[in-house]
Amino acid sequence: MAKQFASAGDLTEKKISFDEIGRDLWAFTAEGDPNSGIIIGDESVMVIEAQATPRLAEKVIEKVRSVTDKPISHLVLTHYHAVRVLGASAYRAPTVIMSDKARSMVVERGQEDWDSEFVRFPRLFQGHESIPGLTWPTTTFSSSMTVYLGKRRVDLMFLGRAHTAGDIVAFVPDANVMFTGDIVEHHSACYCGDGHFHDWPTTLEEIRAFDLDAIAPGRGGALVGQAMVNEALDLTSDFVMSTYQPVARVAQGGGTLKEAWDACRAACDPKFSDYAIYEHCLPFNVARAYDEALGIDTPRIWTAERDRQMWEALQG
Repeated sequence: MAKQFASAGDLTEKKISFDEIGRDLWAFTAEGDPNSGIIIGDESVMVIEAQATPRLAEKVIEKVRSVTDKPISHLVLTHYHAVRVLGASAYRAPTVIMSDKARSMVVERGQEDWDSEFVRFPRLFQGHESIPGLTWPTTTFSSSMTVYLGKRRVDLMFLGRAHTAGDIVAFVPDANVMFTGDIVEHHSACYCGDGHFHDWPTTLEEIRAFDLDAIAPGRGGALVGQAMVNEALDLTSDFVMSTYQPVARVAQGGGTLKEAWDACRAACDPKFSDYAIYEHCLPFNVARAYDEALGIDTPRIWTAERDRQMWEALQG
């Protein structure tokens, strides 16, 4: 059992890496902290994921300016979570894109998610006082849309529910590279607290069908080469199902949330305990898996109070 709730005690700064994963395509990664992606077009730049605060976003912008002086015209947010979107104002991008579903989730639970995540992971909210408010897209779409950065084409797509109900990916056809957000992780735990366990593996197979040369995942290092891409897809699927199956057996057998937690730990600790943010994610993953196993399709909204009650239940 982690001594402190979620990542409240994680105060260690992570080393930033900035890797080119295709021609003029970059992955901003930080040892399991949220990643961002960079797509440089003929005349402008698209950034994937904003980071949690404008101060943290400036670290991404600094890396962008190390490789190009083209303006940032587009900011793509793969889903609604606070650690991904609340730094958006720093980019001053005239076009901010989400899926229709992700925007609806900002309406439904954006403030509650912000309040909850702030308590869970305070280090990621450095400079939180500069956040102007909830992040709203200027443009949304249902299933797909195409953006042209000059001649460079970027396909934005909803491939299925996974980490949330509204996850999107960004695919760059000329380089055969995809930015997947938190649908794919690499040696980092998946956060499943707002996820859809039954759908997630199918969505991963939709990504696999592209036969990608590289992926910038939501967390973990950049994945270059088809071997690394397929390994990450396999590991992500294994993590999701290894979490769900023991919890479902307990829930559907009438067991308690604490019993489901113990069963999940028995199955997952030997394989995943060294993954980044494993202890952080586990209680939320178990709670969501328990609900889904009992037929609750739409994840319940997390609040700071619900976090506290869940943590107390798991402490026994």
